[in-house]
Amino acid sequence: MRIKLIVSTLAIMTALSACGKEDATTKVGEGQETTQETVDENIDLFAGLDAAVASSDEGNKLLSAYDGPYGGVPHFDEMDLAGVKAALEAGMARNLAEVDAIANNPDAPSFANTIIPLEKTGQELGNVFTYWGIWSANMSSPEFREIQQEMAPKLSEFFSKITQNDKLFARVRAIYEGDEYKSLDAARQRVVWLTYDGFASNGATLEGEAKERYAAINQRLAELRTSFSNNVLADEEGYVTYISDDQLSGLPESFVKAAAAAATQREHDGEYAITNTRSSMDPFLIYSDERDLRETVWRTYYNRGDNGDEHDNNAIIAETLQLRDERVKLLGYGNYAEWRLQNRMAKTPKRALDLMEAVWPAALARVEEEVAEMQAIVDADGGDFEIAPWDYRYYMEKVRQAKYDLNSDEVKQYLQLGKLREAMFFVAGELFNFEFASVPEGSVPVWHEDVGVWEVTDKTTGDHIGLWYLDPFSRPGKRSGAWMTGYRAHDTLGGVEKHPLVSNNSNFIKGAPGEPVLISWDDAGTYFHEFGHALHGLSSNVDYPTLNSGVRDYTEFQSQLLERWLTTDKVIDNYLVHYQTGEPIPAELVAKIKAAATFNQGFSTTEYLASALVDMRYHTVDPTGIDPDAFERATLADLGMPDEIVMRHRSPHFGHIFSGEGYSAGYYGYMWADVLTADAAEAFAEAPGGFYDEDVAASLVEHLFASRNSVDPADAYRAFRGRDAKIEALMRDRGFPVPGADADDSTVD
Repeated sequence: MRIKLIVSTLAIMTALSACGKEDATTKVGEGQETTQETVDENIDLFAGLDAAVASSDEGNKLLSAYDGPYGGVPHFDEMDLAGVKAALEAGMARNLAEVDAIANNPDAPSFANTIIPLEKTGQELGNVFTYWGIWSANMSSPEFREIQQEMAPKLSEFFSKITQNDKLFARVRAIYEGDEYKSLDAARQRVVWLTYDGFASNGATLEGEAKERYAAINQRLAELRTSFSNNVLADEEGYVTYISDDQLSGLPESFVKAAAAAATQREHDGEYAITNTRSSMDPFLIYSDERDLRETVWRTYYNRGDNGDEHDNNAIIAETLQLRDERVKLLGYGNYAEWRLQNRMAKTPKRALDLMEAVWPAALARVEEEVAEMQAIVDADGGDFEIAPWDYRYYMEKVRQAKYDLNSDEVKQYLQLGKLREAMFFVAGELFNFEFASVPEGSVPVWHEDVGVWEVTDKTTGDHIGLWYLDPFSRPGKRSGAWMTGYRAHDTLGGVEKHPLVSNNSNFIKGAPGEPVLISWDDAGTYFHEFGHALHGLSSNVDYPTLNSGVRDYTEFQSQLLERWLTTDKVIDNYLVHYQTGEPIPAELVAKIKAAATFNQGFSTTEYLASALVDMRYHTVDPTGIDPDAFERATLADLGMPDEIVMRHRSPHFGHIFSGEGYSAGYYGYMWADVLTADAAEAFAEAPGGFYDEDVAASLVEHLFASRNSVDPADAYRAFRGRDAKIEALMRDRGFPVPGADADDSTVD
């Protein structure tokens, strides 16, 4: 159902052939085939409805259908914030009219007259949300944030009117529980189930005061998550550390040039800006010799949303947790995590916790080893202090150099952003048979001059697949981090194939004019990771919009897996070349990189798991009267969190779980997906052709990428691997001891 995709997209932003087949034979499971019943996908219930018309030309442009080449593209060059409120109002009115037309249809409910029309609802509103997403994540401004705050409760009320429409839900339930459901093929059955569950899990079964209270809670939560994300962005924009020439000791030349450019952009010529984003903070903490400055930058970054001022998020967190708990108890659940995980791969909080707690002791033991190695260097240098959180990255880099003779800045000289993009295109060509070509200049509108666009085609046939947008650089108004988003998903609804429009967005520091952008090894992995999300969208071959939705603890698997191709010989030999000489990265440096593959796993695993465990505990306790700051400290103490490390995302800026609900009680999903990743990587490693084995790659694309959410993720993985994933693969992958568990206890399904 298209509206479900819009709801998911909105939550994230406030923080991704033929149709109408007649007697076609479709594969529904391994070794099983069924003959599809003919379904009329062209029943038009909306013919007599008024079009969505805004009160301004600017609003109508936002509502209008995409046009131009490649099946139509968004009008990013004409989007005007002045029209967004009017466009939203008109889009919501049209969408509600569509829903009412479905709900009030006098004909008996069927897949053709209920589910198919639902899949078609919200086209105009979906267009508006494309631009809303750009203003929210890529081009935010104080003016937009005011509109966002004003519209958040109205949007929540709108969504509640749909999910709590009794007549509509009765029709969906009649189909789900009726005889027709049994005659549908597997993909259509899944559309029905996902649609039914989208209603049932979001208050459709409630009545009277409970239903009203549920809607009121959702409305308030929409306000809170908008405030939370805007507060974090305000702190990222408002806290910048400026340093002078005499404070550059240890910093690489590439970083210094980028910091100078960032300062100039902010009208601080002659200074160097350490912005309050991970892409700036991380390298500064790795290389700066100025310990006091490292502490300043560290505290500035990790105190986002926790400064006791107008942008402090602690009260928002407390209210959010209490409202989430109240809401799920209206549905009969014991806590929020039970509700959230019921339809995820983990199924229950216990299974998610079991996985995390199996890895946690090994991570802590590795941290103890890492700290001892760092402290030895401090002591040998005559330092009269113990390792603190702002020292960890700096001294681990020294340990890396001592143990592996590996200098991160030396590696960086071979990691050019442009060459890495070419490497990703190469991998996509080898695995997916995709070819990327830059579109003619000016042929596709973009929202900023830094944005590039590439057409994706099939290498063999030349057929158009979709478009890939790239917005790589940090700037004021752009949220931190890296993400993928989509502006159109693949489907064949009504017999018309729609081609995906997807984008990757990063926050690399733009260098001076003419200077190549060099990034760290970790950032290169993230670049590949987000491209994996894009490939997941581009490879879709599903027929219905709802089947492009995702299961949160599964959708990170595809992106995490793609990171593995960064270390393949074909990528290393051809794309990791020195930015000045063009010479390939030396074999001895590659050997050092691979030897250090599990280096620093104590730090990376512990900072991640701490966030995931705190997230799960937030959503399994009674939150009445909760003090987030005290709860965070008490939980970490109970876990035995090392003093030298902090959570990857401290609660006041933990946007994954408080700027939306996609990852709430679900941050564990990265590790759940990483079990699948490690296990799938071993499948490639064991194959005759290694990571470029044609048969394994074809199976990967068919079962784990192209099918999207048309198949239960556990079944999809078994179709690829022939069994469930094994946790032992994860432990081997991270260089941790493999516990002596039997096979039944060590699988993820």
